[in-house]
Amino acid sequence: MTPFDYPYDCDTILQKKRRLRRELLAQEGLIPKKIAILSGSTIGEVKNVLELFLLHHGIAPEFYEGEYARYYENAVFDDGSLRAFAPDIIYVHTTVKNLMGLPCPADTDVQAEEKLAAETLRWQSFWDACLSMDAIVIQNNFEFPNVRVMGSFEASDRRGAVRFVRRINEALAQYAQAHRGFFIHDINYLAAELGLDRWFSPSMWYAYQYAMDLSAIPPLCAGISNIIKSIYGKNKKSIACDLDNTLWGGVIGDDGVQGIQLGEETPSGRAFIALQHYLKLLSQTGVLLNVNSKNEAEIAKGGFSRPESVLHEEDFVCFFANWQPKHENLAQMASQLNLLPESFVFLDDNPAEREIVRRHLPNTAVPELTTPETYVQTLARSGYFEVTALSEDDKKRSDMYRQNAQRAQAQASFGDYQEYLKSLEMKAFIAPFDVQHAPRITQLMNKTNQFNLTTRRYTDAETADCMNDENTLTLYASLSDRFGDNGIVSALIGKVNGGVLTIEEWVMSCRVFKRDLELAVFDALVSYCRAHRIDTIEGDYIPTAKNAYVRTLYPSLGFSQEKETEEGVHYQFTVPKKSEPLCSVIDVTTNLS
Repeated sequence: MTPFDYPYDCDTILQKKRRLRRELLAQEGLIPKKIAILSGSTIGEVKNVLELFLLHHGIAPEFYEGEYARYYENAVFDDGSLRAFAPDIIYVHTTVKNLMGLPCPADTDVQAEEKLAAETLRWQSFWDACLSMDAIVIQNNFEFPNVRVMGSFEASDRRGAVRFVRRINEALAQYAQAHRGFFIHDINYLAAELGLDRWFSPSMWYAYQYAMDLSAIPPLCAGISNIIKSIYGKNKKSIACDLDNTLWGGVIGDDGVQGIQLGEETPSGRAFIALQHYLKLLSQTGVLLNVNSKNEAEIAKGGFSRPESVLHEEDFVCFFANWQPKHENLAQMASQLNLLPESFVFLDDNPAEREIVRRHLPNTAVPELTTPETYVQTLARSGYFEVTALSEDDKKRSDMYRQNAQRAQAQASFGDYQEYLKSLEMKAFIAPFDVQHAPRITQLMNKTNQFNLTTRRYTDAETADCMNDENTLTLYASLSDRFGDNGIVSALIGKVNGGVLTIEEWVMSCRVFKRDLELAVFDALVSYCRAHRIDTIEGDYIPTAKNAYVRTLYPSLGFSQEKETEEGVHYQFTVPKKSEPLCSVIDVTTNLS
């Protein structure tokens, strides 16, 4: 556990931030990002602590600090410095203290409505200005005021500040829904979670103009960093879950199916049902559920036959119930799913098992589970699976991985791998990026780490720019077979300059590894180049801790190595006037003009 794991060690973070910063900066593979903070209050400690949480997630921020309490002027009347900084992210650190024209008891209903309309319009002009910078924008919503003049009447009356805040937050939510690249950091929820008396400190406000107590800054920064790491593909993807005393109470091998605690009869039984319900909902966002239990497999599966059980055997992609060390099971599980162990969260009630997994798989997240009634809260507040986009592919991800398991079973009956691939009856569709699929394509480029030659990340605006640039080739590929549809699983961006096409981005989802789709994509690329009199294809391989899988991709496709630098290897391919397709096992349809 680190100070940055929930529950956060706020004292250590605030008191030892310099030492923590030195240690975190020593990590390899940090992703640099430019972050502008526009604020309506003092941000010194906010910036310092936010840097620590981002470094913890592998992101090295360079900050631009707007002028104190001039967030609106910094964006709407930019003097050129903000745009020159070219931020990747603009974080707007405002609170209820920055709402202007709050209604008062003396107002008429008409005056209260006019104040709301004026304030909404002011914020919308500010948000438009921020988005014009071609940056991702993260905006705090507004917490309720810590003092109510009219008591509970404020929740319903137009002149109440509480209702005013609720309606401004709704306007903010509607704006976020209508504008891609605009995200809400929900401090209204955070203030409620901590309690307004813990959230807001009158002494810190009057003395230093901090809009929250110092102790609230680490949770605030944790929330912001969770959004940022999710945008850049650093979420966890999968859960490896123990069973006994984790998903139900008791030991099923000793107590039997009817003896385990699960259901409404006992307090702990209700707590285990709550965790199962939470995991079920989590799987609908694309998180993969797996079992990692020391148990006899058939006995373990019996626990899910209980009518009270929310989860069932088919909800799990991998079911490892055996007597092997759990860290070995988890590593095998990761290999089977084509994921890295660091993509996993390991849930286990046993502190000894948690410590063993931490020691052997240090990048796997292992939350501290104490009592069953706190399991859901611990997992939910840890931010492992922060959602910033929810696509149809996300909702179907578990089904797609289960279909992969069926494919693996089918493979076992073939001695020749190429014959197995032909038996899948695969069909691919390859086409340029389009507006309909742009959100999924951007998500794929930001989340993919193993089949990613350069690990560049793209915002929605950058993806749109590529689509609209006549000197840029974009293509995506979807793949289906007799077991199911994998959706969009590959994307490529190439810049054309004269007779040379330079591959700037090429990614492919790990769930379609070793199916020759990369050959089909390259065949389509070569055909495009030949049709457009492009003689040379260039590309770089920039190694990271995660993309060794594609280290030999370019040589395997016939590229020659041109030069090697500290950053990576540059390759070149001469487009032949005629050539046979490299892929012979996929029926490919293209729409590349």
